[in-house]
Amino acid sequence: MQLHSVRVYKEAEGLAKQEQLAWKMAKVAADPVAVDDDVTEMIINRMIDNASVAAASLNRDPVVTARAQALDHARQGGANVFGLPMGHGVSAEWAAWANGTAVRELDYHDTFLAADYSHPADNIPPLLAVAQQTLRSGESLIRGLATAYELHVALVKAICLHKHKIDHIAHLCPAAAAGIGTMMGLDTELIYQSIQQALHVSCTTRQSRKGAISSWKAFAPAHAGKLAIEAVDRCMRGEGAPSPIYEGEDSVIAWMLDGPDALYQVPLPDEGEAKRAILETYTKEHSAEYQSQALIDLAARMGEKIDDFDKVEDVLIHTSHHTHYVIGTGAGDPQKMDPKASRETLDHSIMYIFAVALQDGTWHHVNSYAPERAQREDTVKLWQKVRTVEDPEWTKRYHDPDPQKKAFGGRVEITMKDGSKITDELGVANAHPAGARPFKRENYIDKFRMLCENVIAEEEQNRFLDLVQRLPELGEEELRGLTIQCPDDLEKGKKGLF
Repeated sequence: MQLHSVRVYKEAEGLAKQEQLAWKMAKVAADPVAVDDDVTEMIINRMIDNASVAAASLNRDPVVTARAQALDHARQGGANVFGLPMGHGVSAEWAAWANGTAVRELDYHDTFLAADYSHPADNIPPLLAVAQQTLRSGESLIRGLATAYELHVALVKAICLHKHKIDHIAHLCPAAAAGIGTMMGLDTELIYQSIQQALHVSCTTRQSRKGAISSWKAFAPAHAGKLAIEAVDRCMRGEGAPSPIYEGEDSVIAWMLDGPDALYQVPLPDEGEAKRAILETYTKEHSAEYQSQALIDLAARMGEKIDDFDKVEDVLIHTSHHTHYVIGTGAGDPQKMDPKASRETLDHSIMYIFAVALQDGTWHHVNSYAPERAQREDTVKLWQKVRTVEDPEWTKRYHDPDPQKKAFGGRVEITMKDGSKITDELGVANAHPAGARPFKRENYIDKFRMLCENVIAEEEQNRFLDLVQRLPELGEEELRGLTIQCPDDLEKGKKGLF
């Protein structure tokens, strides 16, 4: 692994193409290095994970809308849309849009947190859609996803978007374009141009995750996947891109990120070095923002010590900078304390999440967000007593480069009305690789079965699980079967322009 220095260059300095970050990323993508067995196994796990959370969201409004739009772009021999029978092909970019929205809607798939935030499995829908339309093999898809994860994680480790209020899909889109390039066997030059186009069109603001959070939170990564496919398509047709996209004096770093004085160190594998970054990522046991995962587990544990929640005077969560300012009281969002807030807002309110998990001792992807649950009088009363503070020690642990020391939880002090205190802490979620019970293949399958219940027939569940677990050996036609089909009771959606 090498660290590559990235800074802004004036036009007069003339930064050589081979020294640009996009070129170095493209070199990694074009490297034909083999994929390690444990990486392949984790890719399969994450494809199971994506299918499970997509199944549970098939009739939710944003997913219905995205699917309806995709169906207005039918294509014979195109890619499959989750929920629909095989054979209802649509153009790959629209399948990525529909499937990416289904995957992201519940905020319930994998995550990687470092200098910035990410959900690396958002790379799977665009790559799978392109693989199905262009008749790639399972082995090619695996290689593409190994690249997408590698580059996505590298960018998230090195470059913070959030402090400049740029949404994290600006790291996703170039990673997906590079992964498509690997999967398609494209050369370095073509992947380089695709990465640059993908970044240029995908820089959006974080208002999508601020204030009254709307359904766009689910659409945003799907939009990035769609943009990545379109960028690769244009470059394959001979088009170029703004360059240098990262280092140019009027480009992303100069005007959207840390500016002319920026210096980033981006870790990329050496030539011939295996791509293993997916093993640093982690999935969710609970359907909520990742920084709440450990705190949900902690709340369940602490709630066992409280016999009457009316006796709670105050709940103080000592946590990291990111947790405090994104999902905590440091965000300054009154909507995070509003019982009538949207689900998208509630899953970004650790005050709400902690109060419900404290009372219920569990978390459910539907019941925990139901309006009647959010508006329950005793819950609202407890919820208003929860607050967060940034603790420098937890911020330090959040950014620790050692995966075994990195922590995303916090320390909680519950003060009772009689003055007594209940104090406990948890660094990582139980399901985290360093947690009490890390997720393994059987856990991914159990999550799939749970979320497919009453949605996907058992026979169809078995068909998908059998196929996806044979991913390395799948040929072109078999790969087209990597979808989940649902009975004919899916919502149709409203008519738009198409």
